Amino acid sequence: MEYKLLNHINTPDDLKKLSKEQLVPLCEEIRGFLLESVSQTGGHLASNLGTVELTVALHKVFQSPEDKIVFDVGHQCYTHKLLTNRKEQFVSLRQKGGISGFPKPKESEHDAFIAGHSSTSISAALGIAKALQIQGKSNHAIAVIGDGAFTGGEAYEALNNAGRSGTNLILILNHNDMSISKNVGAFARYLATIRARPGYLNLKSTIEKILLHTPLIGKPIRNWLESSKSMLKTLIYRSTFFEELGFSYLGPTDGHDIEELILVLRRAKELQRPVLIQVETIKGKGYPFAEENPGAYHATATFDPSVGSDDSINEDTYSFVSGMTIKQVADEDNRICAITAAMKYATGLQNFYQAHKERFFDVGIAEQHAVTFAGGLASQGMIPVFAVYSSFLQRGYDQIIHDISIEQQHVVLAIDRAGIVGEDGETHQGIFDTAYLNHIPNVKVYSPEGYEETSLCMQKAITEDQGVVAVRYPRGSAKVTHTFLPTTEYEHKQNGNDTLVISYGRMTSNCFDAVQELNQQGNNISLLKLTQIIPLDTKVISIANEYKNVYFVEEAIQTGGIAEHFGALLLEQGYKGSYHIRAIESFVPQSSVNEAFVSLGLDKDSIKEWIINAK
Repeated sequence: MEYKLLNHINTPDDLKKLSKEQLVPLCEEIRGFLLESVSQTGGHLASNLGTVELTVALHKVFQSPEDKIVFDVGHQCYTHKLLTNRKEQFVSLRQKGGISGFPKPKESEHDAFIAGHSSTSISAALGIAKALQIQGKSNHAIAVIGDGAFTGGEAYEALNNAGRSGTNLILILNHNDMSISKNVGAFARYLATIRARPGYLNLKSTIEKILLHTPLIGKPIRNWLESSKSMLKTLIYRSTFFEELGFSYLGPTDGHDIEELILVLRRAKELQRPVLIQVETIKGKGYPFAEENPGAYHATATFDPSVGSDDSINEDTYSFVSGMTIKQVADEDNRICAITAAMKYATGLQNFYQAHKERFFDVGIAEQHAVTFAGGLASQGMIPVFAVYSSFLQRGYDQIIHDISIEQQHVVLAIDRAGIVGEDGETHQGIFDTAYLNHIPNVKVYSPEGYEETSLCMQKAITEDQGVVAVRYPRGSAKVTHTFLPTTEYEHKQNGNDTLVISYGRMTSNCFDAVQELNQQGNNISLLKLTQIIPLDTKVISIANEYKNVYFVEEAIQTGGIAEHFGALLLEQGYKGSYHIRAIESFVPQSSVNEAFVSLGLDKDSIKEWIINAK
């Protein structure tokens, strides 16, 4: 596909030079580029295809980077990156050293705020808008947030503060899930367009001035008209909620009508106060496969655009194994419930949902609520399992402490994407759960290696354990290269009492391979695999105390992690040997998982070299 217009756009100023007649073909070119590019690199496709016109209109009306555009989650920022001088870098999207799949201020001055997790944009944009106001600037802060992100509690906390802030804040609610009936939708959009037209606005302003200067009857008539208008808007727009919070409400607006979008955005800009615009878009717009099945094209690997992406469920994953185990145990016990935060398929719960709909709960993007909701279920004798990404469980930290740990409610946390996740980068790496769960009393954590052990741990967590129990496992498929017997405790492969390597979870495979090669070279190195990592069994501390040199390898943050805690317990037992830790010390940027292992020194060869040099 030729990109006659897109090839000449490097900055938003270049876009502003285009006529309105050129904007529609530009949007077509952008969709073609996104499809071609993402099919070659992988990435978030459907959400980006749905927001092309909206992003073009934003950059046509506002002046980035002086006006600040904040994207919620960031799944829809690709068009924004194209229009801000990053088109040539799309070949490196989500790859090591390449551009991020999310907004990233270190990457461009046009990325106003980092994103990756949901429901944060209104809070960030309000902070930006208030800072601009304090600094005496008249620029705007614009938050682009989808209706899915509106299920997150932080969005409502921010709304409660934002509406009466008196700032130049514009919230764009990208509504792409629920349809509006044709009659009401068409009529409402028509009225929204009329209300946004300069002629209408000028007439409205003139009438208000005349009435306010008409003795006796002018002000009552004006107030009556205002009251009538509010009732009509409530009936047509159902917008009372936002207006009661202090926002001027515009919409719903056709998110694929570039002319209408520009009109409404200009109106919002003129108001110089908090405004909420409801925009109706179609996820996957312009690509039939994605329009028909947007969920399958939310995030894709590489694919052939002519035949579409393979949307079949991959059964060769930890997520699928975990989900099937939860379902199978629930088949035998009607107390077991499953909870997801808007990730039924991603966390492998689709089979549970099909079998036990009455015990399946999708609470939306609301991890705080999910944890406390699980606590409520557990308090009445149910056994809830909350399946959630490691990086998203961080949002429920207080609730784990306050709502389920103190009273030792039996809640199972199925922690998916534990460890390095790869291309999504810093915001999604599951490297902190071990540290933040490690210091909460009454929590037990398993970190299994392989599918069989994952299933074994999940069954024990649900049916035998009490209190808060977590089973953490990595993204993707298992690549176990050895023959450890599945266990929920530990396994010790002894080969002399000189050197011991300790690890857990997926990292055990890399350690096993490294130890095996070192032993073939004449070394005497033993290996200790932990499956239960919190609390640590006193037996494993005693085992390590018998060795002169102990090396702990951990695919998680070092500070407060398992390796540090293990070392402290060793010292308490009077350990006199040398103790070494190889773990993660900072945020981990985007790359493939294997590339990250090499960078962090967690691959087999790096572990070998580390042990040899440290001895």
